[in-house]
Amino acid sequence: MEQNTQHVIRAVRADEWEKVRDLRLDALRDPAASLAFLETYEQAAAKSDEFWQERAAGAAEGVHVAQIIAEAPDGQWDGSVSVFIEDAGSTDFLQQVVDVDQAHVVGVFVRPGQRGSGLTDALFEAALEWVWAREEPVLGRARLFVHEENERAAGFYRRFGFRPSGIVIPKPDDPTAKEHEYLFTRP
Repeated sequence: MEQNTQHVIRAVRADEWEKVRDLRLDALRDPAASLAFLETYEQAAAKSDEFWQERAAGAAEGVHVAQIIAEAPDGQWDGSVSVFIEDAGSTDFLQQVVDVDQAHVVGVFVRPGQRGSGLTDALFEAALEWVWAREEPVLGRARLFVHEENERAAGFYRRFGFRPSGIVIPKPDDPTAKEHEYLFTRP
């Protein structure tokens, strides 16, 4: 796909399920994980190898979901972002009916030592490139949700071009916390 300094930004391959699993587990160990993810380290660590194999294969197919990673020259994965397609009329993760065909960005993680390096920008550029390249359905927007206390992430999303939609929902695993929807409209 593209280079960011020394990193290669690309989609995962089906045979990379162990790296998909390991990066997810590293992300869930991050101090901000409770704000950014809807599962715990313990929940993810308990999942079978078959689960991770299917997850990597689905993302590698790139039909309804894509996982974009940042690979360092030594082979370490320093970041990842996933995108999946929500079809109009389908039900989203909150059991709400989706009103338009759109992409949903999830699973954003960049290792602490790489934050602020431009790696997150490169991951988002590649993810949105995948979204806009789709032929059916043609998508006019991408969305994501950010925890009300995750100002670092919200600041990045705004700087990148996402805008608050005004929709605020309870966090699925903690109804006392709020998540704000942000939208990025197709250029």
